[in-house]
Amino acid sequence: MQNWYKGYVTQIETYLGGFFRSNVAWVELYEAMRYSLLSGGKRIRPVLALEFCRISGGTPERALPFAAAVEMIHTYSLVHDDLPAMDNDALRRGRPTTHIQFGEGIAILAGDALQSAAFRAVLAADLPEDIRCRAGITLARCAGEDGMVAGQVLDLAGERRPLTAPELGQVHLLKTSALIQAACVMGALAGGGTEAQVVAADKFARALGVAFQIQDDILDCTGNQEKLGKPIGSDAASGKTTVVTLHGLERAKEMLQEQTEVAKGVLTEAFDDTERLLWLADWLLSREY
Repeated sequence: MQNWYKGYVTQIETYLGGFFRSNVAWVELYEAMRYSLLSGGKRIRPVLALEFCRISGGTPERALPFAAAVEMIHTYSLVHDDLPAMDNDALRRGRPTTHIQFGEGIAILAGDALQSAAFRAVLAADLPEDIRCRAGITLARCAGEDGMVAGQVLDLAGERRPLTAPELGQVHLLKTSALIQAACVMGALAGGGTEAQVVAADKFARALGVAFQIQDDILDCTGNQEKLGKPIGSDAASGKTTVVTLHGLERAKEMLQEQTEVAKGVLTEAFDDTERLLWLADWLLSREY
């Protein structure tokens, strides 16, 4: 399974590496975009896009433009999240954040450009027009004011006051689950999945995204900084409400298991060849970074 995962990551890294070749007129912008996009990471979202394409009846390669688009949106969100006006982080994936490396202005513009490039990748994909259109709408909905950005707004509000359990759940669904939903749904669309499969991909992603964020909250208080590549305890230091601060560590672990089981149950009801994704869900349950 790890070889399968690494194989997908290699495909994704190679594809992403073809973007943003240096342009002498604005070389610093391209360097900042590539620095952010090619800095490693788990590549969970694009891997999900490729695998959902496969189990929906397509070859993984069909979904590469969509996978790249989701990763560009995710990367831009991290670049902006790290800025002083947001989380004010100096370390990401074990090295200086983009604004530390290039300055705040270039970091903001690199994030802006990655967002635009994501939609260019979707619209230029060698797929039927109706699929490209639906994928673009999906990505816009999940990334924008009704998705990830809305979650970031609620997350910022959580720095000023404690969040209730329903509010925190909304943050998780919007800030974290939304882009995972985009990856899974766009993958199913690229693979020619049925409407039932597209719906199942969306439901799987919602639960998996919540589980992913719960594990992030757990790792923020129990993880290893060297493995995580970023400071431990940053959420607690900023006063943010997390699953751990709200429910305690043991209950957080129970909730992590519950959401993972929901995701796996939805998956097996709609798809036949689910072994890889079931393994991935369990791996995310126990990850250390």
